Amino acid sequence: MTYAVWGWGDPAQQPRTHDLVAAMPWANELLGFTVADPETPSPLQPLPPPRCAADVFAGLGSTDPVDRARHGIGRSYRDIVRGIRGEIPHVPDVVVRPRTAAEVGEVLERCSERGWAVVPFGGGTSVVGGVEPMLPADSPHPAVVSLDLCRLRRVLEVDAVSRAALIEAGALGPDLEAQLAATGHTLRFYPQSFERSTLGGWIATRAAGHYATGATHIDDLVESVTAVTPGGSWSSRRLPGSGAGPSPDRLLLGSEGALGVVTQAWVRLQVRPAHRAGTSIAFTSWRDGAAAVRRIVQAGLRPAGCRLVDATEARLTSTLDDGRSVLVLSFESPDAPCDADLARALEICADSGGSALPGRVGVETSGRWRETFVRAPYLRESLVLLGVLTETFESAVTWDRFDAFVDAVRTTTLDAVRRVCGAGIVTCRTTHAYADGAAPYFTVFAPARRGGELAQWAEIKAAAAEAIMAGGGTITHHHAIGRDHRPWYDAQRPELFAVALRAAKKALDPAGILNPGVLID
Repeated sequence: MTYAVWGWGDPAQQPRTHDLVAAMPWANELLGFTVADPETPSPLQPLPPPRCAADVFAGLGSTDPVDRARHGIGRSYRDIVRGIRGEIPHVPDVVVRPRTAAEVGEVLERCSERGWAVVPFGGGTSVVGGVEPMLPADSPHPAVVSLDLCRLRRVLEVDAVSRAALIEAGALGPDLEAQLAATGHTLRFYPQSFERSTLGGWIATRAAGHYATGATHIDDLVESVTAVTPGGSWSSRRLPGSGAGPSPDRLLLGSEGALGVVTQAWVRLQVRPAHRAGTSIAFTSWRDGAAAVRRIVQAGLRPAGCRLVDATEARLTSTLDDGRSVLVLSFESPDAPCDADLARALEICADSGGSALPGRVGVETSGRWRETFVRAPYLRESLVLLGVLTETFESAVTWDRFDAFVDAVRTTTLDAVRRVCGAGIVTCRTTHAYADGAAPYFTVFAPARRGGELAQWAEIKAAAAEAIMAGGGTITHHHAIGRDHRPWYDAQRPELFAVALRAAKKALDPAGILNPGVLID
């Protein structure tokens, strides 16, 4: 029952104790520290009674305890820990599942009248506290409603001429791709959370997909957005581009449910790739690999995959185990072979000191890394049950600061890990590459102190975040702000922009019911 609250997959995929015990020697050797005996997940602790009635929402609401608990957490490390313990400190009073955009408007109207807070909920995969219904002690809101858009999941229209589709916001990644497959198109947007996250969630958090260059962020794929707010609804005009003032779409991209509820969007489609080419290149020096990535994108090449994995992560993912960093490189094309692009990229890598792994070995190395990438959410659950503190954070920084930035953030974080946990490792890879910079992505593994995990991670996270800000990076490249990143987001944005954002919030959400505490107070 509790796995339904905190687990990534269905209950049949829950880690089994005997499997965890068998994995302990492997984990000890791989991580370099001793993991703990497997923890047995606890039953869900009693929840506070709902402070509002579900029947207010005409059959659309639920006060089932598991339903409420499931909508009280995302999928961050601290969420998984609290879920395993059955202790969900903040839960919505009611979960409401509207079937239409009109019903979304009706829910917001009822909540506005009563002053109930509303937290929009897509797939619930936030790793930054974005869907946690947490209200401050002095909150004026007497209750919290989780607005789950899972019933709005259809592809409504496909414009094959313009190569775009109108899709409801609650569509999960696999759902929308299955519906688009019959037309021969794809959105070609695959975040690691693909199987559990939604189009509306991607838009609300300015998510980034798996592809390293080209159309990387959902921003690049959005043509038009429709949103419902307590102040009314709006749909932006479908256009390939426009210079008509600030874009309405850009106000909703990254708004995290604080300025409106995205109900549907026109998105740009791609023709499914027919040609692929790729391999892996090893570098003795991480800096040489980073220089190769910079030269590849600045040469105008646009690889689909261009992920530089440091030596530690290469070892952990069974990508390569000889102390070298690895660049996982691939190209795709819908209409022409891409071997020439790969050949040019390999020349650049060789000039930067890289050695292409031969033939099948290079392809298999790429495949092993991708398989680990896809299975990472499931692996993390097993490690947490074995007492491993494991979490990620990411940023982006310009090339002129990249090397020093990665060194400083990695060193600062590792120092914090060892100070707080006594041991541990910090890995780094790049996820996205641009002509002017790249996005480094860090992963922490450390022995946790059971009962003290949340405090341990908070201290490590704060040290890492301060190093990111000191180095001139962004507090997040694609994980959004939520509640976890608020202190550093407030420091990153210009204060006059914050004033303008508060004014927009006041106009669209006069009662301040939409996701209180996210982006602005």
